[in-house]
Amino acid sequence: MLWPRPDIATPVVRWQAQHGRQSLPWQQTRDPYRVWLSEIMLQQTQVATVLDYYGRFLARFPDVAALAAAPQDEVLALWSGLGYYSRARNLHRCAQQVQAQYGGVFPTTAVQLAELPGIGRSTAGAIAAFCFAERVPILDANVRRVLTRVLGFSADLAQARNERLLWAQAQALLPSDDLAQSMPRYTQGLMDLGALVCVPRQPRCGACPLQTQCVALRAGAPESYPVRTRRLQRRAESWWLLLLRNAQGQLWLQRRPQTGIWAGLHCPPVFEAEAALAPWAGAGMQHLRPFVHVLTHRDLHLHPVLASGVPPPGEGRWCSAAQWADLGLPAPVRKLLDELV
Repeated sequence: MLWPRPDIATPVVRWQAQHGRQSLPWQQTRDPYRVWLSEIMLQQTQVATVLDYYGRFLARFPDVAALAAAPQDEVLALWSGLGYYSRARNLHRCAQQVQAQYGGVFPTTAVQLAELPGIGRSTAGAIAAFCFAERVPILDANVRRVLTRVLGFSADLAQARNERLLWAQAQALLPSDDLAQSMPRYTQGLMDLGALVCVPRQPRCGACPLQTQCVALRAGAPESYPVRTRRLQRRAESWWLLLLRNAQGQLWLQRRPQTGIWAGLHCPPVFEAEAALAPWAGAGMQHLRPFVHVLTHRDLHLHPVLASGVPPPGEGRWCSAAQWADLGLPAPVRKLLDELV
């Protein structure tokens, strides 16, 4: 099925100049390192949350060489609280690859950028459009919502062929003139529309520069787009955390496996049941208040137990509060440990 191809580039560019976001720190640069860092941080994370982390990261790692040379633990520690820690590991790997393969200079095309760790097609397109004015589309969640509504694109995006078709439509809608100015502003404009106007629920259609062209608005059903039938199911898990504390007040921490939840981060030993934890807890174990940590598609029911027993098998180390402050810890674990000090 073919969808109409309205001229949306002109009104989006004009709207962004007048009403879009202009003052975000990563908008004041065409440095691919800084734009890349912001794009990775903004994946599934709100702008307000990213702002503080972005500044701290740049203060510690002002360029790709500094990030590439840093220990992974230091990168993960600085990332702690942003979630989706695979982004931090890929960020580190990507910096090392840019340093080793490209002499610390990011490649200038979306195709090359997409070959780097952690940079998918949409992120590569954003970097290439913002920094090099390449005529390439992006299709993150916000932009996907804007384009499917404007076009009335009702094909099920759970099917790969329909996702490819939407990419082709996104390519056809790109600006054609004055790319040095229009590509960065158009790309930012679509992001801004998705974040500020064309929101998932109760979109502000009256403020949208594309309202006269929007098929979904004419049909009175903008919230019906995008269409995706396959949904991941949430599930719950119970984890028992063994907080072993020695006479010096240090806690026993182990590194999590390199795959799975909290991969590569430091954490107290984790058990699937209290009975499995008990042999290592010794006498006088203290049950702390359990709590739930919500992940994207999983609810972790965490049961912390404070004890003074023997560390279970596996590599680990005793850490003081000053030492674990510099380690990559999951945010709920860091909060839990800090409450014990």
